[in-house]
Amino acid sequence: MRLHHPSGSLRADSDPVALTPRDAGWRYAGLRVLDIPAGSIRTLRTGEFEMFVLPLAGSGVLAVDGERFELHGRDSVFARVTDFAYVPRAAELTVTTRDGLLAALPMARCTRRLAPKYGPAEEVPVEVRGAGRATRQVNNFGVPGVWEHADRLMACELITPDGNWSSYPPHKHDEFGEHEVANEEIYYFRVAGADGITPAPGGFGVHRTYTQDGAIDETVTVRDGDVFLIPRGYHGPCVASPGYPMYYLNVLAGPGADRSMAFCDDPAHAWVRDAWASETTDPRCPVTDHRGRVAAGVPPWN
Repeated sequence: MRLHHPSGSLRADSDPVALTPRDAGWRYAGLRVLDIPAGSIRTLRTGEFEMFVLPLAGSGVLAVDGERFELHGRDSVFARVTDFAYVPRAAELTVTTRDGLLAALPMARCTRRLAPKYGPAEEVPVEVRGAGRATRQVNNFGVPGVWEHADRLMACELITPDGNWSSYPPHKHDEFGEHEVANEEIYYFRVAGADGITPAPGGFGVHRTYTQDGAIDETVTVRDGDVFLIPRGYHGPCVASPGYPMYYLNVLAGPGADRSMAFCDDPAHAWVRDAWASETTDPRCPVTDHRGRVAAGVPPWN
């Protein structure tokens, strides 16, 4: 299975990413990124998948099952926390945009059909996770305990200030146990340029995924628009290079009877989490909320 997909390698016509579970080589999780020009209309059928419609840049209006949702969106993923919508399986979705819309469609193969539902930006919990150089922002818009209106689909967004580490300590969720469930996971990366807001092709970061048996051991350079698949094993860190803030969308789905993101740290590095108690958090986090940009200042260790 190919895990790292550089930007453009999953393109389908005008859409930057088109990844089904079959493409990925697994059963549940998928991702589509729609690029809809200004003044255009796109119609698609969800089939056996439930999905979120998450604006990455721009705004649009959704019509599904007789419901109409206006997504106000954002200028970029580094500009603010956005509103979103849930779209069920076996639905016809129409998206209209006046000024253009780039939208991520995290998806999961599922069996239950739920109603469409709107998620307002102001109700998305923004979490500051970690400490020191491992401080990052997590937008928990589609996770268990926050958003229960889904059958299998789970998703969240992370923003890592430049120079910081996230998805750390390395962790896994590839088997069922006392503290862990099995999930397939997709990382979709955006990397900002010099202004810290506009995604730029020159920016880069690093991502690692590995297994204890050595069957998977990949440390790769990730750039704006890249996708990384995690079928099993420990994943992390994701490192944002100095000068280049990093965003990634996490998409998860699995065979469990209940939606859960329970994970297990790599025992070799689990002690790092306890060490955060004696460290301060990076004042650049949170970077955004539903009103826009929040953070200012520099890390206290500089």
